[in-house]
Amino acid sequence: MVQANVSPFETPPMSTSLFGKDRICAVVAASTSREMRKQLRYSLRQTRLVELRLDWLKNDLEIMQFAGALLEKRSRATYIATCRTKAGGGKLAANGRGAILSQLFFLAGYAKFGCKWCDIELQSLKAPPEVFRVFFPHWPPKPSGQPRFILSSHLWDGTPANIDRLIPKLGKLDANAIKIAAHCNSIADSLRVLALAKGKKNVIAVPMGEFGLPARVLALREGSALAYAAVGEKTAPGQLTLDEMKNLYRADKLNRKTRVYGVIGDPVSHSLSPLMHNLAFHQRKINAVYLPFLVRDLKDFLRAIKPLGIAGFSVTLPHKEKILRYLDDCDPLAATIGAVNTVVVRGNGKLYGSNTDYVGVLRALERRVSLCGSRVLIFGAGGVARAVAFALAQAGSIVCICARRMGEAEKLARAVGGEAVARARIRKEFFDAIVNATPVGMHPKAGESPLRADELNCRLVFDTVYRPMKTKLLQLAEKRGIETVSGVEMFIAQGTAQWEIWTDRRAPVALMRKAVLKALRDEGKA
Repeated sequence: MVQANVSPFETPPMSTSLFGKDRICAVVAASTSREMRKQLRYSLRQTRLVELRLDWLKNDLEIMQFAGALLEKRSRATYIATCRTKAGGGKLAANGRGAILSQLFFLAGYAKFGCKWCDIELQSLKAPPEVFRVFFPHWPPKPSGQPRFILSSHLWDGTPANIDRLIPKLGKLDANAIKIAAHCNSIADSLRVLALAKGKKNVIAVPMGEFGLPARVLALREGSALAYAAVGEKTAPGQLTLDEMKNLYRADKLNRKTRVYGVIGDPVSHSLSPLMHNLAFHQRKINAVYLPFLVRDLKDFLRAIKPLGIAGFSVTLPHKEKILRYLDDCDPLAATIGAVNTVVVRGNGKLYGSNTDYVGVLRALERRVSLCGSRVLIFGAGGVARAVAFALAQAGSIVCICARRMGEAEKLARAVGGEAVARARIRKEFFDAIVNATPVGMHPKAGESPLRADELNCRLVFDTVYRPMKTKLLQLAEKRGIETVSGVEMFIAQGTAQWEIWTDRRAPVALMRKAVLKALRDEGKA
C-alpha cells in the first residue's frame, strides 16, 4: 500500500534538449486561421511546445493567413510544422507526388516563419534528394541546423510483430528525431510501442487507439521525447486533450516512483473513476496516477501489471466475476459474494481482491429506506447484482431476483436465501424498492431503460448506473411519483472505499464527490 510519506512528484530525470523544457505537445488543428489562432492562444497558456497541423486548414489561403499570424506573434514557443498527406492520415488535398511537393512547400514556408521543427512523413522520402534541396537547401539536415526534422511513420492498421526493427531502419535516414505511431489492438501492443523509446533521446512513441490510451499517458515516463495532446478536434484515435494530459493525468510529472492504478472493463471510456481518483491523489500529494484500461482479455491486462508497475486496480463490467480465478487471495466477503471490484497488487506481485460495491449499496440505500424487512427486487444477476443482493440480505431485506437468464437469477436467489421472480410477474407485484443492477441505460446508450414504467410498482427505484446521473429508468420512476436514488451515490461510496484500501489513508470524500457531481451536471447541460 502507498504510505503517508509517499514522495511527491518529481521531474523525471531525462533530457529535454530536443524540444525544450515542455514535453507535452499541444496539437492545434482547425479548418480556419481564426480558429487556429484561438487554439494557439489557449495552448500557450499551458505549454510552449505546439504542433501546427497545417493540413487541417481548409485551403491554401487559410494556410497563408495563419503563417502571417504566426510571424506577427514571434513567440518563444517551439513550433512543429506538420502538413500530413491523406496517405499519412492527414487532410492535405493533393495526391501522389503533388501531395509531397505541397507538403514540402508549406513546411519550408513555416520554417521561415519561426517553426523550429518540421514533421516529414516516411512516405515523403520517396522524393529525390534534389527535390528536398529546392525547399531545404541544406538537405540532408545537420544536427545543429535549423529547421530540425522529425521523421514520422504512422501504422494505422495495427502494431506489427517486428515493430522494433523500425528504429534501426529509420535511424539510418536523415532526421533529428523519429516518431512511430501505431494503432494498438491490445495492451500488449501498447507496451511494444512504448519499448521503442526506452534508452533513446530522439524517439517519439505514440500508441494509438483506446487500448493505447494508458500508454499515451505513461509515454514520457517510459522515455518518449514528447507526447501529443489535442486542443481542438482530436487528430488521432485515443488522443487525450491538453487539459487531460496536463491537469488530470499530469503526464509530464510522472516518474519511476509513480504508483499506477486503473480501472479495467469493456467499455471503460465512460468511467469517471480517473477524475475522482486522480484529483484525490493530487490533493493528498500522493505520487500516483489512475488510468482507464480497455480490457477484453484479462490475461492481456495481467501481463502488463509488472511492466507498467501497476499497484492496484478497479474492476468493472464484464470482469467482476471472472477476475476471481486469477487472484492469489480474496477477502471472505468478496469470496462469498463471488464478485470483486477492487484488487491490490502486493509487493511480491500477488493479487488480493475485495468488494467495495457492497459498501456502496448500503450507503446509497440505508438513509432512504428501512432495509430490514423490506421487499426489494434486484434486476440483473451479474457481478453488481451479486454485491447488491448480499448487501441487502445481510441488512435483513427480503431479496427478489429477476434477470434475462432465469437460471442465473435462481442461482443468485438461492445464494442469498431469496426468491427468483419471472419478468412477467413484476408488473403484478409490489416492492418496497427496485434496483437496476444491469448496465442498461449507461452512457452512451442513455435512452434505454431495463424496465417499463408499468413494471415500477414500488416506493423507491435505485439505478446502479451513474452516468447519466438521471437515467431513463429514473425519469420513468419520477413521472410516476416514485422516489429515486442515482447510482452516483453508490459510485462515490465504492470509489472512496477503494482509494482508502490502496493508500491506507482517509479519502478526501468531499472533493471526490464535488468533482463527480460537477462532471455529471455539466454533461447534463451539454
